[in-house]
Amino acid sequence: MTERPATERPATGRQPVPPVTRRAVVVQHQPSVHLGNFAPVLARHGYAIDLVDASAPAPEFAAGLSRARDAELVIVLGSTDGVYDRGRLGYIDPELDFLRARLREERPVLGVCFGAQAVAAALGSSVHPGPTVEVGYRVVEPTAAGADSPVRHVAGVPMAEWHGDTFDLPDGVTLLASSAAYPNEAFGIGEWMLAVQFHPELTSAMHEQWLAGDEAYVTAAGYSPAALRAERAQHSDAMQTASSRLLDDYLTRIAPL
Repeated sequence: MTERPATERPATGRQPVPPVTRRAVVVQHQPSVHLGNFAPVLARHGYAIDLVDASAPAPEFAAGLSRARDAELVIVLGSTDGVYDRGRLGYIDPELDFLRARLREERPVLGVCFGAQAVAAALGSSVHPGPTVEVGYRVVEPTAAGADSPVRHVAGVPMAEWHGDTFDLPDGVTLLASSAAYPNEAFGIGEWMLAVQFHPELTSAMHEQWLAGDEAYVTAAGYSPAALRAERAQHSDAMQTASSRLLDDYLTRIAPL
């Protein structure tokens, strides 16, 4: 990715909000896994949100994907499902078909966790269970290429992880970040496609909701909800700032204000 000037905004003072001139189609798989802190950044950049619910009946989901074809941006969010469960889950194959077409056209796509795995699968790579379940805040280190990408904003800031799956790095992409347990934390193509394994969108309220709804998963993996809340108290504020800067930078690259 090409070096661009930082697009950080002042921490105080009201920023002008541009008129809504762009559409971001958001593929959401579960109600609790939503845009979170991404929503206000998208609004600042003039995006109207068009939500496509992957849990809707198949014809409704297909209609949503059809609407997404001419959207300026597509964001694919996380899920507790696995991309490799396509035989059991009817929405995965249509979603992957849509992503293949979108990626062939080189139109902006942002994938988060399951969304990053879906992008990898659409590009022909294997998605599979990883070596360990990661829940908590982990340091994600940008690569040399990542230091010139939106991922540069998360350097040194522990980011929220909540996954047990991973993927092989697709051909033709650039690795942008790695972590101690997972080498493929972020990848991209040019300025228009970005995929991250971690959860930059996760707010404190979402984290608490996930802890309650996914408690069995968390404890089975050996994590303490109390310890995870302590991590959140320590790291969440810095992560919110880094996440906002990451998305602001990405959106500026694909469509400058």
